[in-house]
Amino acid sequence: MVKKGVSLVSFWEQRWSFLFFFLFLQGLRTKSQGCNSGDLKALLDFTRGLDSGVKVWSLNASSSDCCGWLGVSCEDSVDSGRRVIGLEIQNMSLKGSLSDSLTDLDHLVHLNISSNLLKGTVPSNLFHLRWLELLDLSLNEFSGAIPVDLYLPSILVFDLSYNIFNGSLPGFTGSTKLTTLDVSFNAFSGSLDMSVCSSSPRIRILRLSTNNFYGQLPEDVANCTSLEELSIDLNEISGNMPEELFKLASLRTLNLQENQLSGRLSSSLGNLSNLEQLDLSLNSFSGNIPDVFDRLDKLQYFSSHSNGFGGHLPSSLSNLSSLRVLNLRNNSLDGEITLNCTVMTRLNYLDLGTNSFTGPIPYSMHQCVALRTLNLARNNLSGGVPISFKNFAWLSYLSLSNNSLSNISSAMETLQGLPRLTGLVLTMSFHDRETMPVDGIQGFRQIQLLVIANCGLSGSVPPWLANCTKLKVLDLSWNHLEGTIPSWMGNLDHLFYLDLSNNSLSGQIPESLAYAKGLISSNASQQGPPTEYFPFFIKRNNSRKGLQYNQLSSFPPSLILCSNTLDGRIPPGLGNLKRLHALDLSKNMLSGTIPDELSGMSSLESLDLSHNDLTGRIPLSLTRLNFLSSFCVAYNNLSGSIPTGGQFSTFSSSDFEGNPGLCGYHSNSCSHDLPEAPDQTVGGQRKDRGLIIGTISGAGFGTAFLLVLIYLLVSRTWYRRKEDTIKPVADCNGSLEAGGSSLVLLFQNKDNKELSISDILRSSNNFDQANIIGCGGFGLVYKATLPGGRNVAIKRLSGDYGQMEREFQAEMKKEKREAEVFDPCIQEKAVERQLLQMLEIACLCLSDSPKLRPSTKMLVQWLDNIGV
Repeated sequence: MVKKGVSLVSFWEQRWSFLFFFLFLQGLRTKSQGCNSGDLKALLDFTRGLDSGVKVWSLNASSSDCCGWLGVSCEDSVDSGRRVIGLEIQNMSLKGSLSDSLTDLDHLVHLNISSNLLKGTVPSNLFHLRWLELLDLSLNEFSGAIPVDLYLPSILVFDLSYNIFNGSLPGFTGSTKLTTLDVSFNAFSGSLDMSVCSSSPRIRILRLSTNNFYGQLPEDVANCTSLEELSIDLNEISGNMPEELFKLASLRTLNLQENQLSGRLSSSLGNLSNLEQLDLSLNSFSGNIPDVFDRLDKLQYFSSHSNGFGGHLPSSLSNLSSLRVLNLRNNSLDGEITLNCTVMTRLNYLDLGTNSFTGPIPYSMHQCVALRTLNLARNNLSGGVPISFKNFAWLSYLSLSNNSLSNISSAMETLQGLPRLTGLVLTMSFHDRETMPVDGIQGFRQIQLLVIANCGLSGSVPPWLANCTKLKVLDLSWNHLEGTIPSWMGNLDHLFYLDLSNNSLSGQIPESLAYAKGLISSNASQQGPPTEYFPFFIKRNNSRKGLQYNQLSSFPPSLILCSNTLDGRIPPGLGNLKRLHALDLSKNMLSGTIPDELSGMSSLESLDLSHNDLTGRIPLSLTRLNFLSSFCVAYNNLSGSIPTGGQFSTFSSSDFEGNPGLCGYHSNSCSHDLPEAPDQTVGGQRKDRGLIIGTISGAGFGTAFLLVLIYLLVSRTWYRRKEDTIKPVADCNGSLEAGGSSLVLLFQNKDNKELSISDILRSSNNFDQANIIGCGGFGLVYKATLPGGRNVAIKRLSGDYGQMEREFQAEMKKEKREAEVFDPCIQEKAVERQLLQMLEIACLCLSDSPKLRPSTKMLVQWLDNIGV
């Protein structure tokens, strides 16, 4: 019996050993076959079709086993070798367009080519891969429409976000497994269609943000019973919120901001018991905010700013313990602020600005122990700052401007001890002829932004400011301060924005300001607090209207000392301030000559020396200030000829009036014995070298360099030195009527239809000064060679930006002039939409004030957001 058992065990051991050996040999055979030959050819054709290739594949392109390439995954197939099932080559700086060969990978399960520089249309067959579960084309520059017959029966994740796709949203018939649909930040249009809720009942994430969808929110949204996120913000959805929306019990995130929704907010909102984020901002809702937040006990983020909500704060909202962010700014809420901060211990962002709240600031507000940002500006609050505010351990930004507060000395003593306070704005808050506090204050050690403007305070510049060594922005304008500007002001190493205008300061401008590190180099002021997403307001006049800044970096480096009684000479050392963008010394009692050294302020865009007692000539060296877009020396005692080189040919006669001794351009003719005006050249080349195509009427000169409008002119004879002009590409037929002009915004036509801002920057070497060939009325003209070898001239404008990002768009809609904006050559809606967004940004950069401008960082972010 024992022998028989042993024999039986041995038999099965042999059988299993043979089976394992067979499978091992089969595995070796399959692996030796490499990837499927058709898949290999498809991948090679794909990489050859790219402008950049796939560099990480270059060393292995000759290998027959593409399954070993980075980003390629395969699955064994008995009958056809190893098939490619995954292609994940995101964030590899790929350039060019997609080849049709990619659709030959008919076993693909995962396709991720996001975060590259790919453009053009997507092969239609890519939307018919039956095994595809993940398709991610996001963060590229793809354009065109998606096939209406899209058929992806296995798709789970469909992501086309951050491209330029247009047309209507395709149906997803047969895509019953779809869980995530993201087409945000594109140019899709048409009436909002929620049929995907019926065809894909498992869908959990639906993102349609930042497109051109219009119409009402369809009732069939109720079919998305598994929906956890619905984002339809930044579209043109109108009407009321349908009751069916409030049946989505699984909803966690609801983003409807910046549409045209209206009416009252239904109390059925309380049915969304799993809601964590709710954003209804920038719509036209009215009535009271429903008191249903006791049923929304998971809500962490609630923003409904810029609507028409009225009435008191709902008591259930004031007792919501889960809330972290509450933004009700710019509504018509009234009554007292009744937040129960003993419960709201997680609240870190509170913005109740621009409402009609009354009464005192609540003493118990310090019990919102997690608060980092508090904005109570532009209300009707009264009384003083509660002494309990000294207990805020995390408060970083506080704005109490435009209220009716009292006792600024007590307020400053209370707030000076806050360990993390970096921003304090008190504009127009104290109106009882109080005195700028001096005693009892040692300084705000962490403060970076301090605004105590338009409060009518008397006294002098407080000495405790010398201890604010991290200060970057200081505005004490529109007060009644007397005395001199302290010399220690120039020792504040990070200070890059100083406004002491409209006071009664006297004495000379301290020489120490010429050595302010924050105005010499950006390195001194680069570090800063986290960006806050609410507006700063800086007073510029006696009205309640102010200029808006949304973050610290948007303040232009400025020195504003106008409307005082300063005397003496302009310090020549101010020419060291190479980072300075705006210098305003107007309406003082300054004397002497304009220092030649001011030409060293290489970033200067606005210079106002008007209404002083300056004598002598306007230095010819100022013509070297290539970014100077606003200049005024009116009402002085200047004499001699007015320079005509550089930007000086763009200034108006009013900029020089009140100087009887001036002559030449914009003034009386100079006699023959006066010096001859300099040749109008920049970099030794003729200013009138090219014909500029495009004008903007009524736009004020401002202070930003590198803004959004780019004027192109194309020459077939760029190197023919005998020619004085460049023949422009102007219309679809390549012709331009004599004397005509056309507004061109990255003008898309048959010769430059794929031109982008990136191409412009590369072709001009990031607007290197060596490529300057002239100056015109709206900025500098640069020579550039585009990727195809075509020579162009590019005009780079200067400008400043105004208050609200939506003002231009609202004005265009109000006047119904959108159709008049663009050249008739523009055919594609995607291009038209992109250009409209660029024009909107441009108008924000050409407001009336010459002193202020957005930062380059902000402009780059704006341009990135619209995909250029």
